[in-house]
Amino acid sequence: MLTDTNLKSKVDTLWNRFWSGGISNPLTAIEQMSYLIFLKRLEDIDNANAAGAKRRKLEYKSVFNKKSQKCKWSYWSQLPGDEMLKHVRDTVFDFLRNLGTETSTFTQHMEDATFMIPKASLLQEAVKIIDDMHISEQNIDVQGDLYEYLLRQLTTAGKNGQFRTPRHIIRMMVKLLDPKPGDRICDPAAGTAGFLVAAYEHILETNTSKDILTYDEEGKPHNLIGDKIDPKVHKFLKSRALSGYDFDPTMVRIGAMNLMLHGVDNPNLHYADTLGKQFTEKQQYDVILANPPFKGSIDLSDLNARFRVKTKKTELLYIELIHDLLESGGRAAVIVPDGVLFGTSNAHRDVRKVLVDDCTLEGIVSMPSGVFKPYAGVSTAVVLFTKAKPEKDYDVWFYDMQADGFSLDDKRQKIVDNDIPDILKEWTSRSKKKSDSKKVVRVNTKEIRKNKYDLSLSRYKPIEHQVVEYEKPEVLMEKVMKLEEEIVEYIIAIKKSS
Repeated sequence: MLTDTNLKSKVDTLWNRFWSGGISNPLTAIEQMSYLIFLKRLEDIDNANAAGAKRRKLEYKSVFNKKSQKCKWSYWSQLPGDEMLKHVRDTVFDFLRNLGTETSTFTQHMEDATFMIPKASLLQEAVKIIDDMHISEQNIDVQGDLYEYLLRQLTTAGKNGQFRTPRHIIRMMVKLLDPKPGDRICDPAAGTAGFLVAAYEHILETNTSKDILTYDEEGKPHNLIGDKIDPKVHKFLKSRALSGYDFDPTMVRIGAMNLMLHGVDNPNLHYADTLGKQFTEKQQYDVILANPPFKGSIDLSDLNARFRVKTKKTELLYIELIHDLLESGGRAAVIVPDGVLFGTSNAHRDVRKVLVDDCTLEGIVSMPSGVFKPYAGVSTAVVLFTKAKPEKDYDVWFYDMQADGFSLDDKRQKIVDNDIPDILKEWTSRSKKKSDSKKVVRVNTKEIRKNKYDLSLSRYKPIEHQVVEYEKPEVLMEKVMKLEEEIVEYIIAIKKSS
């Protein structure tokens, strides 16, 4: 959470300048802002690396060679308006597109980057606001919060179908899976990389000394240094542990920027259609977190031959994909529309068979339909499973979430009712045979198979019987007679008055 009101104000001002300057598409605006913030950070990071190498008396090769000195933020940000616009468009962006592998993988995604700021005055204003943010002086926590605050505009605007998973739902899912240092973590539909950022922060939080940690009013941790993590494992975490894929190159760039500003040195994000023929990865990951797109269908001619389930529905295909991407013993938490849990088609049933029979279906959190409002009213659930074929029948843990801390209407305002703390508590104690919570239901796989692998909570939720006391017949007759007398008196009164 961005708590610095001055910084918030500057981000809001930057957003308003882009809007009034003719860039009204939120995705385009955030992409262009990301480029500018990246250009500022690129020089800051290069200067810091150069200084560190000098202290250690090591040779350092700057990303800015003799020919590209004029591509530094400190140079071109001082140019007059029209000259600045032309220089950034024709020279600086050409420099970025050709950085290649000399810096982070983020620069590899810049090959198709397009500079779209149309006015010199808008560029000047944006540069001044970013300078005033003093990004180079902020710690990683603040930089990450700043970018998260900027990305919230995607949720607020909700255009082009770019709807982000609510942060508190992401954090809940990450805590349910509890990724560890050394885990290889993936999101096959990464978007802005929210799941990867949350997994990274969770690992740091659970491996930072308690006396160092602080928490903001939303419960988000800060001062995440991961002092308990072995240096080699820490290096792996910042460079190779996190992987993501998305078929929208703009989202890949934004996601990479998000990870970089949260302290991930080398974001491992790739432009790829993970359902298509070109994607061939298998059994690569220990943890998968995802909210795959579930509104569309895929062209069967481009569908990867790996899929055994015969369907064009992406929400079903992603379940099988995630199963294939997990190592044996790997764990997943994935958001699905409720239809996946009870759909009657062969494809729906086949996917549920994979979850129940080829995996160990650990649990299902049934979420209320308002969680994704105002953009989608569909009911959803979080499915949690481990890629481990069960040797015998087992119980599946269900939780009936009724509140997530926000109103379930389009306004989504904060409220007191919130089941998430109880969900986390019940999940950690799920090995107990019984639970005191009425929202927890355990169902054995024998019963699930009898019901054609139906996984909807409503089928297994106990029916609550309420005792109703009816009045005795003589009491009812007395009331009827009294009512008749009142009606007669009323009729007589009307006749007299007429």
